[in-house]
Amino acid sequence: MTALRPYQALLARDLRLAFRRRADLLLPLGFAVLVVLLFGIALGGTPERLAPVSAPVIWVTVLLAGFLSLDGLFRPDVDDGTLDQWLAGPTSIVGLMYAKALAHWLLYGVGLTLSTPLLAMLLNLPVDLLPVMLAALAIGTLGATQIGIIAAALTARLRRSGILLALIVMPLYLPLLIFGSGAVDAVRLGESPKGALLLLAAQTVLLLTLAPPAAAAALRIGSDNPP
Repeated sequence: MTALRPYQALLARDLRLAFRRRADLLLPLGFAVLVVLLFGIALGGTPERLAPVSAPVIWVTVLLAGFLSLDGLFRPDVDDGTLDQWLAGPTSIVGLMYAKALAHWLLYGVGLTLSTPLLAMLLNLPVDLLPVMLAALAIGTLGATQIGIIAAALTARLRRSGILLALIVMPLYLPLLIFGSGAVDAVRLGESPKGALLLLAAQTVLLLTLAPPAAAAALRIGSDNPP
């Protein structure tokens, strides 16, 4: 347990700081609700029009809402020198990346997933599709967090990284979007969502394996070559 203490401390610190900044924590949820409302208005608001596109719209909305928080993932640690202390210290940077990713997922991935019933209601998503939507989002947002932590590490020392973050992250979100919304569409069409969910889970496991070491390497490279 002693070996895990630095990672537990980082996880607890990130969660504590996030709850102190409640406005930042609620911003993605407010963004998601606003986007869903705009889609609903643009599509006419009738169940016949909304039902076929509700799953992809919710998926796109959740991924974009989670993206909003990525620019600040390492920014406080860069500004106060914590990142340099990590890189100079004996603690495994890869382990710290796992802790950082877990904190981000608990705050934004789980939070946005739990908001899905509200988003589903606004888009008239059939109730029988909600369980598979929740399962797919829980898996998919975990994978999206791993993509995000790589992109955030690559741009950690850049002051204006929003556009670059989007260029890195958005294409990598596509498989998650395809398999996640595909699982929901399978249930809507009376088919089994198992195949799409397994592919989604496989991609997430792969990202869990590769992303934290890649993020750690990106931070080391950025430290050796500051802007």
